[in-house]
Amino acid sequence: MDRLDRFLPRTLLAISAALLCWGILGLLEYVFPALGLGLQNESFPAGLQFLHFLALVLTGAIYVFGYLRRWPHTPHATITMYAVLATLCFVETIDFGAFGGGATGVAIMLGEFVLYIVLSTYLIRSPAIRQRFGINPRANGS
Repeated sequence: MDRLDRFLPRTLLAISAALLCWGILGLLEYVFPALGLGLQNESFPAGLQFLHFLALVLTGAIYVFGYLRRWPHTPHATITMYAVLATLCFVETIDFGAFGGGATGVAIMLGEFVLYIVLSTYLIRSPAIRQRFGINPRANGS
């Protein structure tokens, strides 16, 4: 865990900042289609497009601002957003053929699920995360 603790919290910060930016740009393109940034997926209904980019904004914002402000609920709020992203990914893949659909789409979706599970486990168990956010080690049943 020590090796992960050296780089993963800040790596998650950078990835979360990228998600925040991607979500903001996606919402801007959603509201102003003339921007033509190429972020929209025409096979998704408008409501799903909106939820997709809103979830990206919220996921990124929760970790970025939680990390910077040392908000103690950041790990659990981030894990909740990973569950939201996983749910959207499931709908997009199964119902609308994201990632090319079929077996390839499902394999990519399952890989995304594994990533969320690994990151969630890290956020719950990491001593560096507990220290960063001022979480009592006993609070998680450790």
